[in-house]
Amino acid sequence: MGGSDYRIERDSMGELRVPAGALYGAQTQRAVENFPISGLRLPRAMIRALGEIKLAAAQVNQELGSLDRQRAQAIRQAALKVIDGSCDSHFPVDIFQTGSGTSSNMNCNEVIARLAGDASGMDIHPNDHVNMGQSSNDVFPSAIHIAACLTLEERLLPALERLHSTIESRATQLEGVVKTGRTHLMDAMPLTFGQELSGWASQIRHARDRIESSQERLLAIPIGGTAVGTGVNAHPEFGFRVAEYIGKRLGIPLRRMDNCFEGLSSQEAALEMSGQLKTLAAAMMKIANDLRWMSSGPLAGLAEITLPALQPGSSIMPGKFNPVIPEAVAMVCAQVTGNDSAITIGAQSGNFQLNVMLPLIAHNLLQSIELLAAAATTLEAKAIRDFVVNRERVQALLERNPVLVTALNPVIGYEKGAQIAKRAWSEGRPVLEVAREMTDLSEEELRKLLDPAALAKIHR
Repeated sequence: MGGSDYRIERDSMGELRVPAGALYGAQTQRAVENFPISGLRLPRAMIRALGEIKLAAAQVNQELGSLDRQRAQAIRQAALKVIDGSCDSHFPVDIFQTGSGTSSNMNCNEVIARLAGDASGMDIHPNDHVNMGQSSNDVFPSAIHIAACLTLEERLLPALERLHSTIESRATQLEGVVKTGRTHLMDAMPLTFGQELSGWASQIRHARDRIESSQERLLAIPIGGTAVGTGVNAHPEFGFRVAEYIGKRLGIPLRRMDNCFEGLSSQEAALEMSGQLKTLAAAMMKIANDLRWMSSGPLAGLAEITLPALQPGSSIMPGKFNPVIPEAVAMVCAQVTGNDSAITIGAQSGNFQLNVMLPLIAHNLLQSIELLAAAATTLEAKAIRDFVVNRERVQALLERNPVLVTALNPVIGYEKGAQIAKRAWSEGRPVLEVAREMTDLSEEELRKLLDPAALAKIHR
């Protein structure tokens, strides 16, 4: 940096050059220089959550008489700018940093202190005033929980509700359309498209229920535990009041964690949520792969459905269209599964009184939530909502399915049924035709027994 491109900042370690226009100070700059690792920065939801904590802390410290009204007001106004995203470009610290998230917490403290000081003309210190009653060790895990809850409420849960609703709607539309069932990817007994899609809907509904259940543990935050969980340098009421203030402001039932020693040293609530996200990913992978198989073709595959044609499918083969949305969703599900593995290792890294992989956990958990929300939205809008059933193709496959002979087992026995199925398959003829020749059953009886619609009814 040239002479006019930087300013000199000081911290407990001495002087340091900081970009002239940066809102942050020396501790953030040291982190930028120490961790040039991935280029991945703190997620927007985490920056927002940190801002919410600083805003609440200033308000509560004022109420408790620990911070004067003028400084508290200036800090609150600056924190609002952090919350609304105005300062995101001034959060340059890499995700792969100190495991407590201290660098990002100090980044937030420095940005707010500078904004508040410039606006008020007062001396506002990032540690003494903005970080009053706090430690990175309780702030960062609290921010993970707050950010995850907000992203779930605003992004993922509504997306899953839309996806579930659309699948149920399509299931109702297609409840009378009978198709060939498949087990082991091989022809099996018939069912309806409505029944098949009802299974998908149930998967999404249960995944949403599991996420909402696990969210209950995320609503508890360890703020006020400060350095090691004892609450040193914080008023005894500080953590409880901060949690209540943030909860009321955001409209979520946030509460102070019962045991801050757990909250600082472990990340089981985040890991539990990650496990539920992985379970949702498994469900969405199944749905995506079903759609890929059902749309395979158009001539040499199943070709049961036609997905919307969204883009050319090949740089060399004209007229080719691919199941691009299910493929993208499947990749999201793979990423979420990988994220869960990293979060699992992170959650194991609680050494004595502090977990030391908090930024990694924050990044992966929030990425999984965001990815699944976007994937669910895209799957609903660009694949499930408008796929078309190729009814003639479905009916042709159904009529030639030799497994339909299973319905005759109670009347003619398994061995005779197997003979009919083999002959129907080898001769490429419908089961009904062959059964008419190989049994004493009448045409009327056979049509009744082999009616795919009747066979697809649910037996309770």
